[in-house]
Parts: sequence; structure tokens; C-alpha cells
Amino acid sequence: MASCLILAAGDGKRMNVDYPKVLAKVLGVPMLSWVLDSVIECGIKNKCVVIGSHSEKIVEFLDTNKYECEAFLQEERKGTAHAVWIAEKFIKSHLDDDILILNGDAPFINSDIINKAYEYHKGQKNFVTVISSKVENPYGYGRVVRNEKKEVVSIVEERDSNCDQKKIREINSGAYWFNSKALIDGIRNIQKSSVSGEFYLTSIISIFTRNNLKVGAYCSNDSTIVLGANTPQELEILNSIAKSRIIKHLISTGVKFPYPESVFIGKNVEIGEGTTILADVSIEPFSKIGKNCIIGPKAILCGNIIPDNTHLTFYHGSMDSLYENKQVENLNYAT
Repeated sequence: MASCLILAAGDGKRMNVDYPKVLAKVLGVPMLSWVLDSVIECGIKNKCVVIGSHSEKIVEFLDTNKYECEAFLQEERKGTAHAVWIAEKFIKSHLDDDILILNGDAPFINSDIINKAYEYHKGQKNFVTVISSKVENPYGYGRVVRNEKKEVVSIVEERDSNCDQKKIREINSGAYWFNSKALIDGIRNIQKSSVSGEFYLTSIISIFTRNNLKVGAYCSNDSTIVLGANTPQELEILNSIAKSRIIKHLISTGVKFPYPESVFIGKNVEIGEGTTILADVSIEPFSKIGKNCIIGPKAILCGNIIPDNTHLTFYHGSMDSLYENKQVENLNYAT
């Protein structure tokens, strides 16, 4: 059995928005949805989020989208370890479970990586397994420090790292599998950083190693799992990566994109084989397009269902139909 805790207390100030950072959208869907959907795909039922400023908006989001998820308020942000401690009641209610801890603004941590990391965690009998990746430029990330036997001994944050540690390319994604009992015991012993004044969850790694509790790191080949967004520029990078992946996948299934740079395509879109998506087309999340269609130019789909062999040009779906999968008649607007 397993449970999951998602850290989602970040505000949206650096995003220049008046809502929580995790509700910023990647391909039309809040980043928190990406994370929760991956957790649900893993079959994890017991979930909670730690929320902060504008907490009512996340609660509303969870309720509206029927995510069965407990919420705990972190009124004062004192670091990741403090955020986990806020959810102490949840962790203690699932002490027999292993617990997955994720960041709510890291949309590319998917169910496949989560499951493989859990298999590694159980197979190695670890008390904590860090999900890591190697990147060309590790600046800004916590470094995974290993000894001469390649065993993980600590995670050092950027601002606390020395010159040699800054050269390490294996970095912490901010995702972990923990033995719940060991997590509760260890987090009590985390000391405040003398540099930032925060309580880092990463400090628990060295605590575990000192107490001879086995620590490991599952290193993923997908370096995008470490990516989050704190600024509009970083959010745009996430959108670009996600769009490129979806279009690449759809092309492999027989969908044609002559002008991919001018197309917006949302998460959870279905497009049939032989369909062509022309220029200036926007396909919102949960739209469904049949086979051998021509969509565009200048068409907007808002959760519509498009039958096979349909040609839509200059079509604007009603926003009322978004996520409702309204059927569109078989139209041919081509001249």
C-alpha cells in the first residue's frame, strides 16, 4: 500500500498571478492536475496536498474536479520539511504505507517513473528513495552526493554546496518514496539551515545515513522530471516541451501537422489516424477528433467531439462545451 503527499503551498507572485503557482496551466490544465493524474494512474488512493496562500482556490479546484484529496494549510512557509510536518496527521494515519512526496509544480513526473522508482525502493529495501536525474546544467538544484561506493550520503542544496559539490550533475527532482515511520521519526531531527533559515526535507538524507537507515536514488533518464515553474518564462518552457511531446506522439499515430508552430493543443486530446491539423488551430483539453478529418485553418475546439471525415474551417466551438464533449455535426466548410 502507498499514500501520497503533494507540496502545493507556493504562491503565484513571481508568476504575476493572483492564484497559487500550482494552478498555472500547462497545455490548458493546471500543473497540479498533471501531478494528481499521475498519482491516480499509479493506483494511489490516499492523497493529500499542503496548501498556502489563496488556499481556498486550491480547495475549490480539488472539489470541482472531484479529486478525493485531503488538504492541510501551511500558514507560514518555512521550507519543505516544515510543509511535510504540517501533514503529520495524514502521514500518521497511514504509517503502514510507504509515502510518495511530490512537488505540485512538477508536471512531468509521470506514473511510469513513479512506479519504477517504487519498485526500486522496495527491491532495495530503502527507507527513502530519491528520484533523481542527471542534467547538463545543475545550477539551482540540490546535488545528490554519493560516496566512493556510489551510495547516496546526502543532498546538498545549491546555496549550501561547496565548489566540488556544485560540479555534481545528478540532481534531486524533489520527488521521494519514504518509509512513513522513518519519515516521521527523522523529520523531528531536521535543523534549520544556517544560510536560508528554512527546514529542508533534503536534510533527512544525512540523518538517515547517520542512523544506518538505507538510502537510495532512482536516477531517471528523463531530465524534464526536475522541471517546475516559478516565472512566466519557465512556464512557457514547460508548455513548449509538453506541446512538442504531444505533437510528436500524434504524428507517430498518423496525424499530420503541416504548421505545428501555430497550433495549440491541450492535454488529454484524442485525434484519429489520417487527420490533418492546419494552421492557427486551438484544440482545448479533452477534445476528440475522429479519423481522416481536416481541422483548420483558424478553428477552435473547446472539448468538442468531431466525427470522422469532418472538415472544419474557421470554426469556433463554444466555451460552454469545454470539457463536456459536445458533438459537432459532420460539416464541410471548405470552398
